[in-house]
Amino acid sequence: MLDTLAPFIGLFGLIGFAGLAGIKNPVDKTRPGHAVRLMGLLGLVGLLGIWVPGAGAIGASGALGLWNHQNPKLARWGKLGWTFVLGLPYLARWLMG
Repeated sequence: MLDTLAPFIGLFGLIGFAGLAGIKNPVDKTRPGHAVRLMGLLGLVGLLGIWVPGAGAIGASGALGLWNHQNPKLARWGKLGWTFVLGLPYLARWLMG
């Protein structure tokens, strides 16, 4: 079942591109949630989706860079970054060999 869902799960990684909005509209430095925003760097792990089907969903964590953004629309994208957990089973299976 994991193999049949892998192409669709991997598409969740595209949510991570929303994190690029933080370049133009950065989160105010006084807002809490800095540690969660740093998890946005995990979005780079989504590049494994090229070789590991389904692991591309980890790229969605790039949107966590918008966590607790002062703009409610961008903050909503930051919450969608938690969908990166959908790619973890594929990464774990690949790491286990």
